Amino acid sequence: MIFKDYYKILQIKNYKASEEEIKQAYREQAKKYHPDINTNSRFAEERFKDINEAYKVLSNQSSRKKYDRMWYTHVGKKQKNNYEESKRGKDSIFSDFFNMFFGEKPASDTEKPQENRKNKKVPIKGENIDTEINVSILEAFYGQEKKISLRALNGKMKTFTIKIPAGIRNNEKIRLMGQGKPGENGGRPGDLLIKIQIENDEKYALEGIDLYTNLYLTPWEAALGTKVELASIDEEISLHVPQGIESGEIIKIENKGYLDGKGGRGDLIARVCIMVPKDMTEQEKKLFQEFKKISKYNPRKIY
Repeated sequence: MIFKDYYKILQIKNYKASEEEIKQAYREQAKKYHPDINTNSRFAEERFKDINEAYKVLSNQSSRKKYDRMWYTHVGKKQKNNYEESKRGKDSIFSDFFNMFFGEKPASDTEKPQENRKNKKVPIKGENIDTEINVSILEAFYGQEKKISLRALNGKMKTFTIKIPAGIRNNEKIRLMGQGKPGENGGRPGDLLIKIQIENDEKYALEGIDLYTNLYLTPWEAALGTKVELASIDEEISLHVPQGIESGEIIKIENKGYLDGKGGRGDLIARVCIMVPKDMTEQEKKLFQEFKKISKYNPRKIY
C-alpha cells in the first residue's frame, strides 16, 4: 500500500498547520477540482475524492495524530510519482489507505473484481447540454426573465424559464442544475448551460464594461461649442461640447457605462458625428455661401 501525503494533496507546506489553515486549504482545493467545474475529467474526479479524504483525516484530531506518526516516517522518502494514490474501490469514495484511520476494512483479496463490477454499477453523471440565447443590452443591464424552448431526447419541446441577472457579462453562462441528459446507473442528470450573447443595437455598443454611442452635431454646434442632452442607458446627461470638436473625436462620461459586477460602472463613450443638412432652404444656402466667401479655413491645406 502506497503512503499518501495528505498535506501535499491539500497543498499545505507546514505540517503544523492550524485547523483553520487546513479548512482554508481544503476549500481552495475542493473548489479547484470540483466535478461541477471540471466536467468529464476523470483526474479531477479522483483528485476531488482524495481532497475530501485528506480533509477528513486531518480535521479529526485523533486520526491526524495517528497519521502524523506515519508521516514522519515517510515524508523524507522519494516517491516515484508526484501524485501518490493507493487502491480505491471503483464504487468507493475512500481509499484503502484512508480506511486504516477509521477502522474500515477493504474488500477481501479473495473477492473477484469482475464479480464486484458486475453486481455494483458505478453511478455516472449525465452529460451537460450547451446552448445559447441572444439578449439586448437593455435586457442584460436591467435583468429579465426569458423563456427558451429546447427539443428533449423524446423529441418533444420543453420550455424553460431562466432569470437573467442584472449586469450579466457577455458570454457568461447560466446553469440550470439537473436539466441536462439523464445519468446512468442512478447517477444524477447533467446540467443545462446557457451562454448569454449580448447584442449591440442602433443606440449602444458594448465593449467590456464600456458603452459606446454616437453624438450627432450640426456643423455650427461643432464649430461654436454647445450643451446637449445625451441619453445614457438609464438617465439623461447634460453634456458640454467644446468648440472646434471634430468628427471621430470622443467624449468620455465616467461611471455611466455598463455594470462591472462589483457595484461600479464602466464609462459611456460618445463618438462625435458632424452631420450636414441634406435639404436646405434658400436662406440656409445663402448663409453657407456667405460663410464660404469670408472663411479662410481650408482643411486640405498641408502645414
